[in-house]
Amino acid sequence: MLKQRTLKTVIRASGVGLHGGVKVNMSLRPAAPDTGIVFRRVDLPEPLDIPAAAFMVGDTRMCSCLEKDGVKVGTIEHLMSACAGLGLDNLLIDIDADEVPILDGAAARFVFLLQSAGIEVQD
Repeated sequence: MLKQRTLKTVIRASGVGLHGGVKVNMSLRPAAPDTGIVFRRVDLPEPLDIPAAAFMVGDTRMCSCLEKDGVKVGTIEHLMSACAGLGLDNLLIDIDADEVPILDGAAARFVFLLQSAGIEVQD
């Protein structure tokens, strides 16, 4: 049986959103087993959790976008690719804008970021 995986510690990153050109701050935190990967928009008056699930996919014209109750988080594809490549199952992502920072334009910086936090196997 495969065990689930999360991060060992919290790690943060800042960068610019590709489409909006706005500075984005992001915190990646460990999550309990069976949480999944969840984006939390912390820039809103009341933070909103958006699970990274197929039924949450919204607009896909210029990026991969998740949407819940009219609130979006976009340009998630490189971060999600890094999570998949590292086998991360559970992760909480606090973000203060409507898109993930582009960083290097690929998944490499996200892989480095996640590996720097360390990966923990869960029961």
